[in-house]
Amino acid sequence: MPSKLFRNARIHTLTGEKKPAEALLAVDGEIVAIGEDPEVGALAGPGTIEVDLGGLAVVPGFIDAHIHTALLAGERGQLDLRGVRSLDEALAAIRSHAAGLPGGRGIFWGSWDSNTWAVPVQPDRHSLDRICPDRPVVLPSIDGHTVWANSFALAAAGITAATPDPVGGEIVRDARGEPTGILREEAQRPLDAVIGAPSVADLVEQLAVEQEHLLAVGLTGVHDIDGEDARAAYLELHRSGRLRLRVHKAIPAVHLDAAIAEGRYTGQGDDWFQTGPVKLFSDGALGSHTSHMGEAFVGESGNRGIEVIPYARLRELVRTAARAGIAVATHAIGDEANHLVLNAYAEIVELSRAAGLRHRIEHAQHIRWDDLPRFAELGVIPSLQPTHCTSDIALASTLLAGRDLANYAWRALADSGAHVAFGSDAPVESPNPMHAVHAAVTRENAAGEPAGGWEPEQRVTVAEALAAHSAGSAYAAHRDHRQGTLAVGRLADFVALERDPFEVEPTELRDLQVATTVVGGEVRFQR
Repeated sequence: MPSKLFRNARIHTLTGEKKPAEALLAVDGEIVAIGEDPEVGALAGPGTIEVDLGGLAVVPGFIDAHIHTALLAGERGQLDLRGVRSLDEALAAIRSHAAGLPGGRGIFWGSWDSNTWAVPVQPDRHSLDRICPDRPVVLPSIDGHTVWANSFALAAAGITAATPDPVGGEIVRDARGEPTGILREEAQRPLDAVIGAPSVADLVEQLAVEQEHLLAVGLTGVHDIDGEDARAAYLELHRSGRLRLRVHKAIPAVHLDAAIAEGRYTGQGDDWFQTGPVKLFSDGALGSHTSHMGEAFVGESGNRGIEVIPYARLRELVRTAARAGIAVATHAIGDEANHLVLNAYAEIVELSRAAGLRHRIEHAQHIRWDDLPRFAELGVIPSLQPTHCTSDIALASTLLAGRDLANYAWRALADSGAHVAFGSDAPVESPNPMHAVHAAVTRENAAGEPAGGWEPEQRVTVAEALAAHSAGSAYAAHRDHRQGTLAVGRLADFVALERDPFEVEPTELRDLQVATTVVGGEVRFQR
């Protein structure tokens, strides 16, 4: 690979240097020099290719610490109910979508959110039966923790009034005990067989296309949370030389024993593909009213959410993974879930430190104040998605009103010494990193509301937000010696933005466009 000299830029290295660099020299995909243009240019040997970055601002490549790339790829062109504002609108959209499908083909996408409907009523199977009686319809909510299914799908999955609620799940029932068609958390699993999955060959092509979309928004690396089929697809892309961004691939909880038997461990791999942590679930989601809380949700007496993996089992899984050299990333949104996960991690802290494992809590949205310092004390990484905050303002303000919790507490966690990592949780939110940076800096949604930000004391600076979405994510993957900052010896992964994020108004951050994305010293996207 010929050496590359990138010059005519304002390069924010995020290494603590106050003055931006002007040029960067990369050899074999690695930075060998960075600094002022004359000095760096003088080191370029014969045959070096020069790339003029047009005076643009450069930042380290964004790394999404929590993204579902297979789901993101699969949902393109499918039914999308994000914009509807009532049950009637949702049904009209479903009817229209079904009319364009061959007879009998199921509908398995949706991303509906009844919390945002004018009348936030829970839908049921009967409304779906009226418009789609003769095909399976299984519609995940926007957070993926609830599905809305019709009678055809329930029958195909064998779910009846006699079916008991599984551990960690709920079959919502009507007054007669009949399933309503709403299934939460682990109660969804029988529908997996009805939905099916794309072949690995199909997923390879879907991910090959999706990575181009991710490069276009400035992502140079992802921590993928999807299943073993996504792992197989990424490995095939890597084998065939088609992988163009770096992948840190999580292990599903159901595959932990098999992964251990195969000899997998966190960090196994190379600069392009590595084995990541095992992904566990402690609770559900705020939008599905299933996050595990210390107190019941306002207006829902007795509902403290769902403990998806019972604590005793969670402790077993955490210890089993750590003994095998596998880090743990546990989904925890509610304050009780975060408390329990921290307790489980505390039991293996010495084992984890000896093995160099960096455990994570995914989302860490609502934390008790006395639990917050434990992240840094235990070396637990809060893996956060800033746009969840700005999407959830109305919901969190209602369901959690009157209780004193650290909500989406980026500022407090960073100040405590925790290593904060940012991501998107796409397709729940947009994978565009600048949306996350904007949300983290302003605590305002896309419409600029509320003015000044929601719980604004938790805002962070532009530099902190950029670093959390690059260096923070690299640290979470134990890759901070190779990724996340721009310095000699690091990978030449960076993004040129059309405007300098340090010079625009905070309200403008969301709309900053990526002009060029470079991974391994190669231009992978150019607007």
